[in-house]
Amino acid sequence: MTHNTPVASGSGTLPVGADREPGSSGGTGRRADRPAPGVFWRWLPTITAVGLVVAALAATDTPANAIARYAFYVLWGVLLPGTLVFRSLRRTPHTLVEDLALGAVTGLTLELAAWAVFMSLGIQSAVVFWPLLVVVPFAAVPALRRHWWVRGYTKVPLGWSWAVAGTVAGTTGYLYKVYLERTPILPPNDQTRQFVDLSYQMSLAGNAKHSFPVTLPQVAGEPLQYHWFAFVHEAMTSMVGHIDLPVVQLRLMIPALCALTMVVAAVVAWRLSGRAWAGPVAGLLLFAIGEFNAAHGMTPFGSPQATLMVWASVSMTYSQPLLLALIGAVAEGLRRADSKNPVPALGRGTLVLVALFAFASCAAKATSVPVTLAGAALAGLTVLISTRRIPWTVVWMGLAIAAAQLFSTAVIFDFKSYGLELEPLSNLQGFWADPQHTRSTASQGIVVALVWVAFLLNTQLRMAGAVPLLWRSRLRLDSVQWFLLGGTLAGPAVFLALNGWNSGYFTHAGLAFGVLLSAWGYCEAFERAGLSARGKALLGLFAVAFTGLITWAVFYHSAGWLDRVTTAIKDRHPWRGSFLNAFLAPGGSASGLTAMLSVGLALAAVALVAGLLWWALSRVVPGLRRRGGLVLLTGALLAGAPTLVLDLPKPVWDASVWGAMPLPAGKIDAARWVRAHSNPTDVLVTNEHCWSADDFKDPKAPCEDHRDFTLSAYSERSVLVEGWAFAPRVMAAGTNDFWDPALLKLNDDAVYHPTAALLSELHDRYKVRYLFVNRKVGTESPLLDRLATPVHDNGRIAVYELH
Repeated sequence: MTHNTPVASGSGTLPVGADREPGSSGGTGRRADRPAPGVFWRWLPTITAVGLVVAALAATDTPANAIARYAFYVLWGVLLPGTLVFRSLRRTPHTLVEDLALGAVTGLTLELAAWAVFMSLGIQSAVVFWPLLVVVPFAAVPALRRHWWVRGYTKVPLGWSWAVAGTVAGTTGYLYKVYLERTPILPPNDQTRQFVDLSYQMSLAGNAKHSFPVTLPQVAGEPLQYHWFAFVHEAMTSMVGHIDLPVVQLRLMIPALCALTMVVAAVVAWRLSGRAWAGPVAGLLLFAIGEFNAAHGMTPFGSPQATLMVWASVSMTYSQPLLLALIGAVAEGLRRADSKNPVPALGRGTLVLVALFAFASCAAKATSVPVTLAGAALAGLTVLISTRRIPWTVVWMGLAIAAAQLFSTAVIFDFKSYGLELEPLSNLQGFWADPQHTRSTASQGIVVALVWVAFLLNTQLRMAGAVPLLWRSRLRLDSVQWFLLGGTLAGPAVFLALNGWNSGYFTHAGLAFGVLLSAWGYCEAFERAGLSARGKALLGLFAVAFTGLITWAVFYHSAGWLDRVTTAIKDRHPWRGSFLNAFLAPGGSASGLTAMLSVGLALAAVALVAGLLWWALSRVVPGLRRRGGLVLLTGALLAGAPTLVLDLPKPVWDASVWGAMPLPAGKIDAARWVRAHSNPTDVLVTNEHCWSADDFKDPKAPCEDHRDFTLSAYSERSVLVEGWAFAPRVMAAGTNDFWDPALLKLNDDAVYHPTAALLSELHDRYKVRYLFVNRKVGTESPLLDRLATPVHDNGRIAVYELH
């Protein structure tokens, strides 16, 4: 987001709203006599964005020393080594912000290697010094010293910097309202609740601080066939920065990764399209614009991008900058030598960057690399057909990406699918299912068509900017565009081919490709429109007014609109029980489809009428010609803007409403006492294996939901048997049963039916040191006082030590 006075040549680098001086040859986008902004003004956007992030953290009780330690970690452990290595791999510098953004992503990849080396050698206590492995060679070797201070950067438009900083600020504000403000670092009382996945993710990070490779901490020693690289980053942040793990995950990590993702999206979009302003547009589409939902509620097709995944899925948030950097590196390898793109090519280090980003992405999120590989395959095929020559660069990049995929499949996931299976259209069939055969063939066909329309509106509307690009070129795209299109299509295609809610993450992976292509197409359409300064201002006013109007309409009237539509259809339409009733179920995703389709059709009707009026007026007002499509495209891209705004007053995924597990202070205090008085290799035993929505008000209630991870999360220790719901073998089998009943009985007998021999076996064979008894679940045997040593008791929790 740093700004330097723009000097890049070529109209493609002009910012939206900038006018070239008549007769000028440079793309400065400012009058020749206008003074260049000073250093302070150039850095003010960055200072403002960072300041707002710090303010949001400080306002939510983040310790000041933790913020300072995190800043040290980011600079020392990520940015410094990563930027030096990135500079050594790219040939010609482009912008300082690109060096820093892609350098930070490179630092994330190096961090994984450092963790593996230090952990495997058992010297994780010295991991704070790992950046010296990069810093020392770059200081000692003369050929590498030039990468410390680089000159010749392209200067960045000040408006570009403010646009990116504004997106970062807006997303930070959203995170503050729906996440930071509502999620305490530590529970203040026994009535506190927390989103259920957060403790699971924290438990994996705690395990990564002590175990190589990462294992499942809820079942001591159980292999973890899961994408766990994000939790290595979390662990490294805690170890290098000496920051408490809950502070890392529940405060520092998410805003920082979101900000990095927006900056990486901006620099990659600029690099790929050659248009500076494609960057802020891509960032807006990725973060500020949500799915088109037309109602405040759960998105009906897979996991939502906007209302949950920016904070509750650490793995997805971590994977996004890596995936965007991988897209940028692969696209660089596809770039033709005669490309008119004014951004300098990365050079020979591109293949190394592809390999680095691919291997980091492969177990950051399992969905990233397959979608990238599909996009590269399509691009390679088009090059082969058009040139009739084997595109060896694409082949080498494809082999590097495929090697990363093979590594993750064989080594990380052990060929486990985590419950995903090939079931084409299973994620849509539930919306058009007619088990009672109440519809005619024609009615069923209309239902199927409407479901497809709803799916495209909900998940793909942000990609509308690609339509004019595809239409104008008549699909005669260059290889970079084919690559982006391939990834855009592959994501939702895999979602449609597989089963289950988790397959929605493939759609998110495709979204990273889609917003880059959409931003590229929108900027081309904007340039072709040739708007005057007044026209640009009017378009901006339209964007603001349209966003405000549709947000107001959905917020205040979507529920009433849905009720009126439903009543009208039920009361007036003769086809009771036919195709329309498929969308009239009260509540849930069916009513979401009704709202989405009705509002979508209403907007389409308005767009049609407005388009006809625009066409008629353009015959009288020549200035309107060839510009109506840009206005329509702007409206289409902004149609999902209400999603984040509507989530602010009452988040869909509010921990007090949905997915909220009790997080009693008494239990967490006892877990942290265990952490402070134990060794990393110590194992715990607990009598709590279930998540209870009412905090075990009825101890005799059946144990059915085994999503209990808080002890392993806040103690940072492995538990012999805690909650096993997310264990890979359970997810694959689709059962709630624990796979080793004898071990579970041994675990529970230690609390309820202890003997000296049993406790001795636990201590000697399983390395158990503490018994962690939750008395809300069940009271321990009185024999424990004689067979083990009571060491901590707060009434709710009793802790016994084995010797």
